[in-house]
Amino acid sequence: MSDILTYERGYWEQGKRWIAGVDEVGRGCLFGDVVAAAVILPEGLELEGVNDSKKLSEKKRDTLFELIMEQALAVGVGIVDVPTIERINIKQAARAAMKQAVDQLQVRPDLLLVDAEKVDTDIEQLALIHGDALSQSIAAASIIAKVTRDRMCLAWELEYPGYEIAIHKGYATRVHRERIAELGATPLHRRTFLRNIVYEQQVLF
Repeated sequence: MSDILTYERGYWEQGKRWIAGVDEVGRGCLFGDVVAAAVILPEGLELEGVNDSKKLSEKKRDTLFELIMEQALAVGVGIVDVPTIERINIKQAARAAMKQAVDQLQVRPDLLLVDAEKVDTDIEQLALIHGDALSQSIAAASIIAKVTRDRMCLAWELEYPGYEIAIHKGYATRVHRERIAELGATPLHRRTFLRNIVYEQQVLF
């Protein structure tokens, strides 16, 4: 077995069977909702290729998404929208999405392995820095969250054509900043984030 199961294996040996990995995506975006996922995989299962979603190609993520959905004992997804992000700030919104994801699980976990965050729950949990590279459960959650949000970006691209959301996924790329300067901000742009680039880009809102 590879090192990516080190944490799971240790807790399995303690009798904790239902270990949920938890991760979010979209925290650093200028546009769109933040999405989190929680995934419980069967004890002892190792899925080849499951790793930090950012290190995988889109095609590989899509393939692994289907595999994880087939093999997982439980999957939960949480989504927090832009108005809520603006109201409570992105850190609290990411935590809220994670809690939603955990609450959506059909099985109550014995333990949460969380990517560098704390979930507001009484379930025992361990936060791991760069957890999506250290834990298969977190990596699986990162893939589910990433693919889910990327598919949302395809729909947003149709709703707001011209911004190329399907390509940059809402992150602050040069092209995205140029489109905002040219076209202005949409209702799904995070205004609190745009303030950081308003003078550079001369975005008025």
